[in-house]
Order: sequence, then C-alpha cells, then structure tokens
Amino acid sequence: MARLLPGTRALRTFEAAARHLNFTRAADELGLTPAAVSHQIKEIEDQLDLALFIRTSRTIRLTEAGNVLFEASIDALDLLNRAVSRARKMTRGTALLKVTLDAQFATKWLMRRVDDFRQRKPGIELRFDITYDVRDFERDDVDIGIRFGAGKYPGLAAHRLFDNIIIPVCSPALLASGPPLNEPRDLFRHTLAHIDWSRQGVTWPNWSMWMHAAGVDDFDDSRTLVFGSSTDATQAALDGNAVALADFAMVANDLSQGRLVRPFELGIKVAPEFAYFLVYPEAVKDDARVAAFREWLIEEAAKTPT
Repeated sequence: MARLLPGTRALRTFEAAARHLNFTRAADELGLTPAAVSHQIKEIEDQLDLALFIRTSRTIRLTEAGNVLFEASIDALDLLNRAVSRARKMTRGTALLKVTLDAQFATKWLMRRVDDFRQRKPGIELRFDITYDVRDFERDDVDIGIRFGAGKYPGLAAHRLFDNIIIPVCSPALLASGPPLNEPRDLFRHTLAHIDWSRQGVTWPNWSMWMHAAGVDDFDDSRTLVFGSSTDATQAALDGNAVALADFAMVANDLSQGRLVRPFELGIKVAPEFAYFLVYPEAVKDDARVAAFREWLIEEAAKTPT
C-alpha cells in the first residue's frame, strides 16, 4: 500500500524549518507558533516513518533523509508555484495586464499618466502589484514590470526608460522661513536628507557626493538624515522638515505644481548603467497587451524631463 505524502501546508512548514534550521524562525515566517511547527514536523516524521531532524538541547540539523526531502521539497514547491501562476494567467483572460512596480515609480510617475493609456486602450484592464520586491514572472501572477537596476535580466526583454538626475529639493515654506540658501554652504544650516543605496559597486548620489560636485570639500555628513527609500526622503522635503536629494523625474510634478522647489540647479547623474527599465519575458514580447503597454510607456518616458 502506498504511503501517503505530506500535504502542501506541511511541506511548506518542513521546507521553512529545514532552511532556517530553527523552528522559531520558521514559525515567524509562516505565522505559526514554534510549538505548531514542531508538531507538524513530528506528524510528517510519523507519517513517513522517517527521522528528518536530529535535535539537541540547543540546535537542530537535518538527517540524511531530511536532506533528501528538503531538496525535493524545494523543487516540488517551486514547480507548484510556477504551475499555479500559469493557471491563474490562463483563467483571467486576455484583457487583463498585471504590472509590478515599486511604490515611488507608481505614485510619483505612472499613476498620473495611466488614464491616458486607459483612454487609448479601453480594451486592456491594468492591475498593479505595488512592491519593492523583485517578482519572478514564472512564479508570480504578473505579466510585465518596471525595475530599477542595470537592465541585465536573463530571459527578459529590458527597455531603458530614462536617465536619473539627483537634485536638491525642499518645500517653498522652508525656503521662505528658514536660513537663506544662496550658496551650497548655506545648506550646512539645514537638515539634509538622502537615501543609502548601493549595488554592484555603485552608490546612489548622497550629500557628500553632491557637496563635492559643488566644490565643498569640508562637508560633515554625520548629521544627515538617511532614509531607506526615496519616497520617505522626498516626503521629508514635502513636509518642510528637510532639504532632500531626489530623483528629478520622480519629483518633476511636485516641482511644476509648486509643492517643491529646487534651491540649486546642480544635479548628479546616477551611474549610467543604472536606470528604470520596463521588463517582461522574451516569450511574451508579441502579446498584444504587452506590446501596447510597451509602446505607450516608452513614448511617455521620452517626454520625461531629465
């Protein structure tokens, strides 16, 4: 008689426990209690009549059988996730296009333009996956994405959208009521905000880099506000709490509407290999929905001031 295999939920619990080699961390990831994880692992071991973990008072490690099942569970869950993604795409019809992108690009650039696309292509329904996570087109239920990076994505078509110029911005109220900003050194009397971002040896322009480009070599960056995202740094400027370094393309509308001002014209280009890219699997390049969105987005990107 064939022995029953663990269900999907149990397999996910085992995979997380085996990956972390810690029931507490696995429980945190899965939204369970450590006791529940331990109980599910015991049930799997009883069901298979196999010892999967060697437990001591302080640590756990996989047995040889546990290692075999761990490798198989990774492959099985990945295959299932990819199949579910394909099934969802097949069942949601040909009118829907799901776009994945980060919050800043969505709120500061795309959403104020997307009505134009809907008017031009009323037969295509757009839905958005707003996240800073990089989605997998085979595993996740998305069709096309906008990513910031170097544009080298195996198996994906990538179209560069526009250059990124980093400029200082602040609220009109701060400029009117705070210490005057006549020259770069006047910034020493203000709270300065920027983001901390590095990839592949490239650093996103920060205040030290901007001051150096402005000819100021004795700047002390220890008092700057460092944010994890450009959205937060820009919000600090909008709220009148700081002068922030921001991507010109992302704040162009705030500047034109008077919500932000640019106290100095000096801007710094992000390393040329990095930019926002439109990306999608090569296999869907001729899909009518993808082609329509691609042509429209590239056209809109060409209008973006840099």
